[in-house]
Amino acid sequence: MQVAKQAGPGRGGKRDVSTPSPRSATDPRVVLSRERVIAATLELLTESGLGELAIDDISKRSGVAKTTIYRHWPNRAALVIDACLRMDDGDQAPPDTGSLEGDVSAFLKELAGLLVTARWSSILPSIVDAAEHEPEFAAVHSTIQGRHAAPLRAALERAVARGELPPSADISAITAALLGPLFYRRWFSREPIDETFVDTIVRAALAAAPR
Repeated sequence: MQVAKQAGPGRGGKRDVSTPSPRSATDPRVVLSRERVIAATLELLTESGLGELAIDDISKRSGVAKTTIYRHWPNRAALVIDACLRMDDGDQAPPDTGSLEGDVSAFLKELAGLLVTARWSSILPSIVDAAEHEPEFAAVHSTIQGRHAAPLRAALERAVARGELPPSADISAITAALLGPLFYRRWFSREPIDETFVDTIVRAALAAAPR
């Protein structure tokens, strides 16, 4: 799928997320308008994806004029990147049940629920598509994925410290073995991600992990 392009003033410049001036960052009216634009952007991304997203639609949904939007973000890409980096509905705390299997099981079962309910799970496929063509979105995708995997990696690293996994354990490989099946069911096969499935993945991945 080709990602639609839409740029505003400053199209030729680098598409970094804009940083408000110290004064505008504390002006309640500016803060409110930015929050409304971010909220509208995430709503529209959830509903129709990145390819259909237009500044006109964001302006209508948020009630903020296009000129104001472009004052805060130089173009659509900068706005989308800013909005995606603000998503926090899928953030998880590192589980600490006292055992490797307990930690991994608790994390994956919570993640299974988030893959159905969290906003980011609907938005991420559009970001993955854009990441194939645009380095800025590739960086955002990497950041989002790293943030979601961080609690699991922390649990695995704690298992190494407890002696449940050897120091030579490949944390990245174990993380991929645990997360991959859930992502496959959510975005490819669209089969249920139930507790039975999660338990099967945990047993298989940990059985294959070095001890």
